Amino acid sequence: MTFVSSPIRRSSRTAWGTAVGVVIVVAAIMFSLAFGSRSVSLSEIFEGLRAFVTGDSAERIGAIAVTERIPRTVLAIVAGAALALSGGVMQAVTRNPIADPGILGVNTGASLFVVCGIAFFGISSVYSYLGLALAGGALAAVVVYVVGSLGAGGATPIKLALAGAAMSAALSSLVSAVMLPRAAAMNDFRFWQVGGTGGATWGSIGAVAPLLLVAAIAVFALAGGMNALALGDEVARGLGVKVGTTRAIAAAAGVILCASVTAVAGPIAFVGLMVPHAVRLVVGPDQRAILPLSALGGAALLCIADTIGRLVGSPGEIEAGIVTAFLGAPVLVAIARRTRMRAL
Repeated sequence: MTFVSSPIRRSSRTAWGTAVGVVIVVAAIMFSLAFGSRSVSLSEIFEGLRAFVTGDSAERIGAIAVTERIPRTVLAIVAGAALALSGGVMQAVTRNPIADPGILGVNTGASLFVVCGIAFFGISSVYSYLGLALAGGALAAVVVYVVGSLGAGGATPIKLALAGAAMSAALSSLVSAVMLPRAAAMNDFRFWQVGGTGGATWGSIGAVAPLLLVAAIAVFALAGGMNALALGDEVARGLGVKVGTTRAIAAAAGVILCASVTAVAGPIAFVGLMVPHAVRLVVGPDQRAILPLSALGGAALLCIADTIGRLVGSPGEIEAGIVTAFLGAPVLVAIARRTRMRAL
């Protein structure tokens, strides 16, 4: 009976988790539309949504505020889901519970390339940002993996985390070095240092949406293969999984998800760390459950973090990347301590 009921219980937890996740995402969307420099009523939210859908002009000021918040809310939902998926993939591929696009240097590598493109080549189009972010994120990921593979034991979780932390620190210093001498453009560059959704436009969302969709499809298609990778390369090969191909495609999809978000929202850290880890505690190690629930959780988390930043920083705002870092730092410490205790 134990072996029969266990999958049923996991399926039940997944179903309940999905239902709860959808409810939280809807609540986060309403929260984002309702609060900011001006709070609006429920009737104004619905008027603003109706005006957005029909293309009519909103009449009340609150409804106008809602229509202006819609692109920002959509970007927060899309970016949060993509970052959480990216973190889940990186944790599965590296078998490292503290793997995250920010910790492994992918965010910062993408950000550095974009900042250099703005500073030295005067780029301004979202497609240029996207190309540079993809190149920078991929290069950072490769360097971290190569450095983490040096020495005995190959690319162990601890070595990858240390290499990623060192890479992130070094690249962050380079970003600051590029930004500081250019005080006149500091406001534009600030966005690429902390990350946020304040610059959301339909053009930028549309530019990255196809890449995010393709990468997400690849990630979900490889969920079964990533489950096999968790058992070890030899066992995975015995199960018929092409280990090298699965790991390479999954890692590439994870980099694309992260770098694409960085191109339009800047480097937002810790979403990919917190959400998959929390989901794994609820539904277990099955990537077929972790990945979709992580997407829901990441969407809700970043949307709520963005709204909190607007409320706390009113009449200005605190960027969402700062809020997620504030929330994520204690989680990172807790995960690291738990991992160390298990090792002992």
